[in-house]
Amino acid sequence: MMSFDTRVIDIIDRAPGVKSFRFADADGFVFRPGQFFFVGISVNGREAVKHFSFSNSPTEKGYVEFTKRLTGSDFSKALAGLKQGDAVRIKGPLGNFIYEGVPRKSAFLSGGIGITPIRSIFKYIVDRGISSDAVLLYGNNTLSDIIFKKDLDRIAQSGKGLKIVYTLTSAGDEGLGVWRGRTGFINSGMIKEEMPDYAERVFYLCGPPAMVSGLRKILIDRMSLPEGRIIKEDFTGY
Repeated sequence: MMSFDTRVIDIIDRAPGVKSFRFADADGFVFRPGQFFFVGISVNGREAVKHFSFSNSPTEKGYVEFTKRLTGSDFSKALAGLKQGDAVRIKGPLGNFIYEGVPRKSAFLSGGIGITPIRSIFKYIVDRGISSDAVLLYGNNTLSDIIFKKDLDRIAQSGKGLKIVYTLTSAGDEGLGVWRGRTGFINSGMIKEEMPDYAERVFYLCGPPAMVSGLRKILIDRMSLPEGRIIKEDFTGY
């Protein structure tokens, strides 16, 4: 694990209220796809530290990136006020939400901002040319809420065995009537339809704590998966 001072090099709009923050990395800083790091910034004149998953892949060199839905918290307000060149402190990497192509058969269940470490993992698989067999079910309210949709669509077309399924739960501005994909919350029926061989897969769950807890219960109680085949990461808001 390393700790280093760096600076903001770019801020990217990803979806309504969601931004990616990129920082110059340091020589010798290495992370694995799916891990997280701590970010220290000035909040009301004092340093505040929070942890975020990497949303970039280790194959994307020269920077580290996290992606966050901005809220009304003091930390989010400070993030929203950052500009290129501002100083931050980074410490990491940490975390065991890691997948690099093994096991080959896997499933990812995610919602909203929980997509960030999965984007890192899937981009790594494509860039490294890893042959995989992974299915992602990714839930959002509306079409415009889907984070990294262009990236994910390109990943799905890469031919690396990565299947991506979106599901929407609200009409929003687009209207579900014009949406031709799946609708509703991720449930046991949807999982079984999209991956009939679910019993052979290792499941990775990432999203808000209530969603992760609910999906874990579905997998264990309704689908009889052993707990040892479930890896999870909770995303709390601040």
